[in-house]
This record gives sequence, C-alpha cells and structure tokens, in this order.
Amino acid sequence: MTTMVRSGFALLARAAGAPGPTLVLDLNALPTDEAALEAELTRIRLRLRERQADGGLDGLGGPGGAEVLKWALIAPSAHPLFDVDYRFVQAMPDAVDHFDATGNCGHSLLAAVTAAAEAGWLPRLRPGDRIRARVLNNGDQVVCQVDGTPPGPGDDNVVFTAHFVAPPGTTLGQLLRDGGRVVRMANPYLFVDASRFGVRTAEQLFRGEQRDLYAALEGMRREQAARLGWRPDGAFPKVAAVVPVAPGRLAVRALTVGGWHPGLALTGAVCLAAASALEGTVPYRLLRAHGRPLSPGDVLIDIPSGQVAAACAATGESPDDELLWVSVGGKKARTLGRMELLELEADDVR
Repeated sequence: MTTMVRSGFALLARAAGAPGPTLVLDLNALPTDEAALEAELTRIRLRLRERQADGGLDGLGGPGGAEVLKWALIAPSAHPLFDVDYRFVQAMPDAVDHFDATGNCGHSLLAAVTAAAEAGWLPRLRPGDRIRARVLNNGDQVVCQVDGTPPGPGDDNVVFTAHFVAPPGTTLGQLLRDGGRVVRMANPYLFVDASRFGVRTAEQLFRGEQRDLYAALEGMRREQAARLGWRPDGAFPKVAAVVPVAPGRLAVRALTVGGWHPGLALTGAVCLAAASALEGTVPYRLLRAHGRPLSPGDVLIDIPSGQVAAACAATGESPDDELLWVSVGGKKARTLGRMELLELEADDVR
C-alpha cells in the first residue's frame, strides 16, 4: 500500500574529469525497500528518456544525446559522525532496469554535494568547509574539503580536495583481493602492466581508440569479475592499463561503463595511490623500476585529459602496515540544471 506520495525534482551536476553528468536525487524522497527502489529508478529512467526524446534536458544534448548513466542519491545523514549519506547508482546501458549499486563514484559524490547545497538540501558551501560523507554502497568514509567556491561570473565551479579516510586498523594487505590481483580502495581495480600488450609509453597508451587493447582489458575485467563471484556484465571491478613515465609518475588509461574513461575516475586515482604504497602490486613495481624520489604513496598520474596528483598516508609499505587516508585535490564540480520529476510513489518512503 502506498503510504506517501511526494513531489520531487532532480538536479544535474558534473565534476570535471567525469565521463558525463550525474543525476542527483533526494535520497529521502525514494523508497527504502530495494525492490521498490529499483522499480522507482527504472520509472525515473524511462521518464528521463522520454524528456530527452521530446527535446533534451538542461545540460545535455537534444534527442539522441548521451543518456545520464551516473546517479547520486544524497540526503543529510542520520549518523552523528557524518553530514551526508550518499548512495551511488551506475545505470547500465544494456537494459533500462539494470543498475549496479555495489561501488562508489567520487566524481558523482562531489557533484552531488555541490548540487545538494545549491538546492538547499545542505547548507551553502564555504571555503574551509568539510562535508563528511557516509557512502552507503560500501562503507567508504569521504571528507569533501571545500578549497574554493565560485569567484564570480564565468566560473561556477566548487573546488574540492577529497579525503578517503580508512577505518582505524585497516591494513594495506586488507586492500588486496583474489591473491593480490585486485586492489580495493574506494573501488576495486585491476591494474594491468601495459607492456604485456606492447604498450610502453604514455603516447602509445593514449593513442586513438586502441580497440584491441580495450577488448583485451574488458575481457580481463569480465574474467576477474567471474573469479570474484560478481556479475561480468556489471560495473566492477574497474580495470586500468599502467605505464611508468618517470620517477614517481605513472600514465594510466582506464575503462568506464561503455568505453574508455576520458581521464581517470576519482576512485581510480585513490586506489592507484594506495596500490603504489603497497609492495607487490603492479603500480608499486612499475614505480620502483624507474626510481622513486617521492614519498611512498605520493604519485603523479598522467591521464588522457591531463594530470592528477594523489597522496596516500600509511605507516609503511608492507601488507601489515596501516592505511590512514588517501587524498586527491584540485577536483571541480558544478551544477548544470534542475528538472521537475513526476510524483514519487513508493510503498516505503522515508
């Protein structure tokens, strides 16, 4: 029985470096029951497709434009240690009712925090603010530090440093899955030495579509998902090819749902930094083969769209050493627009 009908709206927001915009929804306006939530998300997705076919959405192209595949559900947190609760939903392109909510997306989190503050769901952001987010998907704890707010006309970005804080007692060895093939920090990643495919420079790695390399990495990703007991047609684990560039510097090209990532996921930079601090991983080995002047865990990452700096704080480099946090700065996010939705109907709405 429907106990409540609530009108709602959605926001579109985008973090620089993300493969596309994020649809931001009020978590409190959605069902808590998983089956009802999936049905509601499917209904919203169908409605969005209709609206785009009728003439486009704010911040997107018109009919035939790319579908919004990253969704963020956000609300003030009920937990006293956090400011917001956040749930990431990856809409999969193969079916309208196929969603993957098993992982995190850092870019979508920053987009959601920016949009939620503009919508009044959260207090207005100010430089120096630290928004503590509880990621409901996987238990991640992320501090979104506001480094700058829009200075005026022509620049509407909020600038963040994202700190992924490890729970006390988390060891570096606990990040490893399947005998060390996968590193799980923020999201699970399979890091692959690109030289096994004959790719030894950043220029070679970033050249064109690289269809053969893409197919090989996607095949490895699916095989790894099966080994871990996950859906091969899901979004996880992520996969990225890695090339050493210089001491303390790696080039990375990663897959996202449906193609090459235009840069690197925020969670990918976080995971790569953590892996670079842990002996035995592919990033650790490639960095030390070319010298290592930076502090352990500090890594410069060349990506197709530029460069990212990440820093990992740990007590050492062995599997028994404790992971403290991983930080990535200089991340920008902005709100693109607001749209009214049909009434949200659910059997169980908060």
